[in-house]
Amino acid sequence: MNHPNFVILYVESSDNSARFYSDLLELQPVESSPVFAAYVLDSGLMFGLWARADVEPKVMAPAGGGELVFKVADRAAVDERYSQWQAMGLGFAQSPVDMEFGYTFVALDPDGNRLRVYSPAA
Repeated sequence: MNHPNFVILYVESSDNSARFYSDLLELQPVESSPVFAAYVLDSGLMFGLWARADVEPKVMAPAGGGELVFKVADRAAVDERYSQWQAMGLGFAQSPVDMEFGYTFVALDPDGNRLRVYSPAA
């Protein structure tokens, strides 16, 4: 199989973003430098934060063109995560709402990257 195993977000400051994601994920990076931080998620997926100014070739797209998606068990878990992230001071692009695929909301990280939480439709 040829499946991706690493997702990288391009950020303004890897230090600031690492602090944000360490709190959000309740996880510490396995690798950290002034321009890069990496996490190993429970699923085995690697997640990285790379300082946009140091990426080669240069990044042309703005932040927010994709989403990190967090699947949770049910509507109550969506509402709970929404409340937790509100308390952490996250911005939101979408409040909890029913959509065709399930109950969902979209938060924003400090760089404007989208963080979707959802519970699948029955």
